Amino acid sequence: MSDYTPPKVWVWNKENGGQFASINRPVAGATHDKELPVGRHPLQLYSLATPNGVKVTVMLEELLAAGHAGAEYDAWLINIGQGDQFGSGFVGVNPNSKIPAMVDRTTDPPTRVFESGAILLYLAEKFGAFLPKDHHARTACLSWLFWQMGSGPYLGGGFGHFYAYAPIKIEYAIDRFAMEVKRQLDVLDRQLATSRFMAGDEYTIADMAIWPWYGALVLGEAYNAAEFLQVDGYKNVVRWTNEIAERPAVKRGRMVNRSFGKPEGQLRERHDASDFELRTQDKLEAAAPQK
Repeated sequence: MSDYTPPKVWVWNKENGGQFASINRPVAGATHDKELPVGRHPLQLYSLATPNGVKVTVMLEELLAAGHAGAEYDAWLINIGQGDQFGSGFVGVNPNSKIPAMVDRTTDPPTRVFESGAILLYLAEKFGAFLPKDHHARTACLSWLFWQMGSGPYLGGGFGHFYAYAPIKIEYAIDRFAMEVKRQLDVLDRQLATSRFMAGDEYTIADMAIWPWYGALVLGEAYNAAEFLQVDGYKNVVRWTNEIAERPAVKRGRMVNRSFGKPEGQLRERHDASDFELRTQDKLEAAAPQK
């Protein structure tokens, strides 16, 4: 049992530790002046390949694969570890200082969009893609989209933080959030037992929102917790995860704005479809300095 008693008035302790302590603070707004770069494409994305960032790059790559040339985009890396999200330009697009953020420069004035779910919905409506037109299917898609927006923080900021990142291991916190994540996996597994994708037989923005979080968990790429949570027991989620992982646009989208992991899986910035050609292992090895 902890003998901690909350004080009458909470005071920010900047030495609270943890992997992300340096970027967490109890106030909003910019900390420094820094304008955002602008490329030549209609859509400008400012992001990082965390699950929330992957949602949007997968959507953009899926749109391009489906023939929507207007979805061409520039993807600029926002290094949250260095505080890029607190620059004045980024805060001007997203006052919440979280990735991803996007600017649509086809409108006058340009349209800023922030929050990953809002970006997915904005793009789906703009291009008329990956959002069912049928009333019932559309409603199901949006329900699952918003399910993810409400559920994801329990997986990431809850379980992920206390299990993988917190400076001390708190049994109560880990047990509480592990229980909730397993409940969420069961929710997904039951739904996917009766449908190929989250909202039925059609691949939609609901899948693009949920997969980067829960698919990464199943694939063992999130928090090193697959065994701890026994994710292989959720057979329908595993089937769905593996099917989506094989989509070429998903493979490309996962690489964009990635600055960690294997070098062949990183594409720190994306300004043209040909940028992916430089990321194959053989070309990386050929470009490596000779010893």
